[in-house]
Amino acid sequence: MAGKCPLVEDSFSRLASQSNVYGLAALAGGEGPGGLLAAALKGKVIYFRYHDLRQRLRPVARELQFTYIPVDAEIVSIDSFPKSPPQRGLVVGITFIKVQGDKASPFLNIYCDYEPGSEYDLDSVAQSCLNLELQFTPFQLCHAEVCLGDKPETVFLLSGNDPSIHLYRENGSSHQFEEQPVQHLFPELQDVPSNVLWLDVLNLPGTGQRLTAFGCQSGHVRVARVAQDGPAVLQSWSCQHDAPVPAVRLFPLPPGPNGRCHDDDDPVSAQGYSLLVASTVEVSVVYRHVLTNGLTDQLLLPASDQHDSVLCALVTDIDFDGHHEILLGTYGQELLCYKYTTTAPPGEFQLLWTRRFPSPLLSMLYTDLTADGLRELAVVCLRGLHVLQHSLEPTARRLMERLRGRIRMVME
Repeated sequence: MAGKCPLVEDSFSRLASQSNVYGLAALAGGEGPGGLLAAALKGKVIYFRYHDLRQRLRPVARELQFTYIPVDAEIVSIDSFPKSPPQRGLVVGITFIKVQGDKASPFLNIYCDYEPGSEYDLDSVAQSCLNLELQFTPFQLCHAEVCLGDKPETVFLLSGNDPSIHLYRENGSSHQFEEQPVQHLFPELQDVPSNVLWLDVLNLPGTGQRLTAFGCQSGHVRVARVAQDGPAVLQSWSCQHDAPVPAVRLFPLPPGPNGRCHDDDDPVSAQGYSLLVASTVEVSVVYRHVLTNGLTDQLLLPASDQHDSVLCALVTDIDFDGHHEILLGTYGQELLCYKYTTTAPPGEFQLLWTRRFPSPLLSMLYTDLTADGLRELAVVCLRGLHVLQHSLEPTARRLMERLRGRIRMVME
């Protein structure tokens, strides 16, 4: 039997209209607590944050007026990132479709303020717009950091119904974002076979390599290991599922009961990088230790197909034990949390707890909104934005247990 969710709801903010699976973005890089941008389909963007009022944090949600988004536009996706040092500034991207009669015109707006002192001021950023008309229907808008020599740089990646992945990079001389051929920086994203519903890019620290995974509307899934110097594809794996793939997530997984999950000559594979593949119809699965096994060692997430379609997914350490849990949000209004266990060979995922919401779950983020070192779980449902927090007493007990364990390790 699944247990009780350890998180409690702290606030709820109603959206002007329904959002979608690409409608939530985290804000970071400025001073003080972080925030969220939640986009409603009918052209509205809500800025959520905690405000220090009389030495108490209060949740505040207000509408942000982004320029050059018509009132009748339908927002498709939103994303944000802070520029890579030594550059400063917050960048926000919004894709939307403007409907005029029988004609639907898609656009990508990129917002960034270059005035000193205004780089992280959202109200100023929202007025500084680059408007790009698109020749395709946009889907997921995300970002990834690339290394060009010794200089890190963050770029936008946008999937579309062409089907292709499009790359937008800032021109250093003109300070404008421009579309560039994706193969120049991401050769693994050429020739995608179907509309990409979700893309995940994971840089491997200290290796000069990255892992890239995407899931398609056709059910196609691909993973690639890439050397950023070049760049060059080192390895690639693909498989075919029988239903659309709404989310893929790359994450490290501990070794199974046999204790070995990697090639001794390959220190990168020792991390046990694995791939979560969510499904709209089938059971969601994890492909374990992709760098060693490719997409052959499959673990099922039990009952993940019993709550209507999975629409969103997260992989994060939500119980502070140093290992990742899997969170699935479903159209059936359930949040499912899975834990990997090695008590029964060859290791399996068990349903740890569930939580029911008043409407279908569309998107999720796990981020520190209060600047206290504890992250909050933000969940966008059909009816609005829910923010869940950890209960302080059990969290403090768990952290004390971990500290005692660290001290014992040091003493031994």
